[in-house]
Amino acid sequence: MARAALELEEPSRDCSHCPRLNAFIGDWREREPEWFNGPVPTFLPRQGADAVRVLIVGLAPGLRGANRTGRPFTGDYAGTLLYGTLTRFGFARGVFDARPDDGLELVDAAVTNAVRCVPPENKPVGAEVRTCRERFLAPSLTRFPNLKAILTLGTIAHQSTVRALGYPVRQFPFAHGAEQDAGQLRIFSSYHCSRYNTNTGKLTEEMFVEVFRSLREYLGQ
Repeated sequence: MARAALELEEPSRDCSHCPRLNAFIGDWREREPEWFNGPVPTFLPRQGADAVRVLIVGLAPGLRGANRTGRPFTGDYAGTLLYGTLTRFGFARGVFDARPDDGLELVDAAVTNAVRCVPPENKPVGAEVRTCRERFLAPSLTRFPNLKAILTLGTIAHQSTVRALGYPVRQFPFAHGAEQDAGQLRIFSSYHCSRYNTNTGKLTEEMFVEVFRSLREYLGQ
């Protein structure tokens, strides 16, 4: 892939388009110099973008999760639930050990975030969501020629994905367990698999599994 195209899909390590996020990461680079502390790139299968049939879109890297390890949903509870479920339904293989060198491989799937940099208190502001969508999320969607489905985790990720695809949010409202066709793609929606959501009972493991069961049935075995 040409360098110019790659830069459209993944921000540079020193991306400064969002000053607040850039400053926050800079502070953590001083505190924890061994951490990744940068925009977290999309996690792809070994075969590359052409093999991706489903894209999972989360909100943003967790401070002590992906921001620390450099791989989406790696290093905190959300990843344990996500990658365990991906493996259960054949979208991943290997052992998830919450570190980027654990050998886990994705199958037909990729994992990314609507906002690539960790935000303070896990809360990106609207301008940051919009900037990352326009500069990185929307262009990155064009890199998957065989994409059939997108799974959005949470309202913000869902709305940003819908906008990245060029649709008005009102046409595709967020609802846990919803399936909505957007052109040639089908959008699946789930509450985010965060520890907060599971601890409060907003999302149970079975609720999460049911979304993946529907996704697996749609894509076939």
